[in-house]
Amino acid sequence: MTGKVYLVGAGPGDPELLTLKALRVLKFADVVLHDDLVGADILRLAPAHAKVRNVGKRCGQKSISQEEINFLMVALAASGLQVVRLKGGDPLIFGRVGEEIAALREAQIEFEIVPGITAALGAASSSQIPLTHRQSSHALVFLTGHSASAADPTNWRALVSLGATVVIYMPGRQYSEVALKLQTAGLPNDTPCAIISRATTSEEQVFPTDLENLADAPRLPAPTLLVIGEVLRHAGDRFSPEEPGLSNCWTSSEPPFVVPTELELSLSLSTGLGDEEQAV
Repeated sequence: MTGKVYLVGAGPGDPELLTLKALRVLKFADVVLHDDLVGADILRLAPAHAKVRNVGKRCGQKSISQEEINFLMVALAASGLQVVRLKGGDPLIFGRVGEEIAALREAQIEFEIVPGITAALGAASSSQIPLTHRQSSHALVFLTGHSASAADPTNWRALVSLGATVVIYMPGRQYSEVALKLQTAGLPNDTPCAIISRATTSEEQVFPTDLENLADAPRLPAPTLLVIGEVLRHAGDRFSPEEPGLSNCWTSSEPPFVVPTELELSLSLSTGLGDEEQAV
């Protein structure tokens, strides 16, 4: 019997932002291969019998290669197991899912993609940032600070000409490089920026600044996002500091998520689902 691989988005951090389908698939997993940034509260939702393995990386240090991850998914599914490849945010955005899909197709392993809330949407929601606005931005661009090649393929001048909100995933800590590229491309120095750390969790921090002062921004704990654009002017007074500085960094006041009991999960899963929907 051949198993199946589920490429699942775990969302930006808050377990309550898991989709119902992601939760249902996770509850029926035999094996969970998860990224490093998937929190313990989410991993505890896997069944007690499931084998849970961290296959992620932190600060560029890999615990396992992508080729090894591909091999694990194929081998485990070929042995008849239900495999959940659990990724932070949405698996289709900066998650190497293209490489994993190619490996599964080549091995003729059945797979399914379960989308999740990407980090930019989670961060914007918890920070009350409208990523688009009729008066400020009609476009939204996602970039990553890391790529497979050392060369930067971004056309910064074209990006600035769009007047888009720019969200940079994994921006690293060289904010001065980003600021210089945008300034050289013509973006005004007073363009507002925000660095959001550990979005949607109880440890979330938000630092508002502008392009001119971005290079002096503090190094907040990973994972971080960098949001740049005029839309930040519509996000409240806390995003318009008169003198950007560390004292302006603020944290989320939301209470921490309480993981439900097995009985509560069973009841929530069974409510509203037909018998044919109870199995994966």
